[in-house]
Amino acid sequence: MIHTKQLTEAGIPLEEASEALILLHGRGAIAEDILSLRMELIVSNFYVVAPQANNNTWYPYSFMAPAHLNEPWLSSAIDLLNEIISDIIKGGILPEKIFLMGFSQGACLTLEFATRSARKWGGVIAFTGGLIGEVINHENYAGNFEGTKVFIGNSDHDPHVPLSRSEESKQVMENLSAEVTLKIYPGMPHIINDDEIEVVNNLFFL
Repeated sequence: MIHTKQLTEAGIPLEEASEALILLHGRGAIAEDILSLRMELIVSNFYVVAPQANNNTWYPYSFMAPAHLNEPWLSSAIDLLNEIISDIIKGGILPEKIFLMGFSQGACLTLEFATRSARKWGGVIAFTGGLIGEVINHENYAGNFEGTKVFIGNSDHDPHVPLSRSEESKQVMENLSAEVTLKIYPGMPHIINDDEIEVVNNLFFL
């Protein structure tokens, strides 16, 4: 399963925009699902794009499965994101004006992509996510976030993403000079809640 460039776009045209938002859907979902999130965010002047994973999944096993089991799908997803970002930069938007956002499997991919080659981004937002791997392999991560703001939201008992992994991910990103906000929601089911949206709007878009 190699991912191809299937994009759903919204917002203002790339050539007219000065900021961009990339939205990554969760397992079993479609690009249009996560794209609807833009209506709750203060991004009316953004170019917004949501890629579609082949077979609706970015990688086949749990994000905490042994790394080799999720290849070559994970590497293909990383390559696709690099291609999308290259296109956005060619369209005239600087990396520090590009925002990365995902939910669940898409949140894990968002964090993994951003941290493998840390740089100054507009922002990195993970609704229920953590870095990928059976254990966190610190050798995978390098670069400097240069103070990029990161938001990670998670339940205290999420069925798919242990809070401990979100906490470890926060530490890894802070070690690469990110400014990470981890907000824990007691008893939250596997959803994006209204408070997360409010926090993200206040942190990144107001």
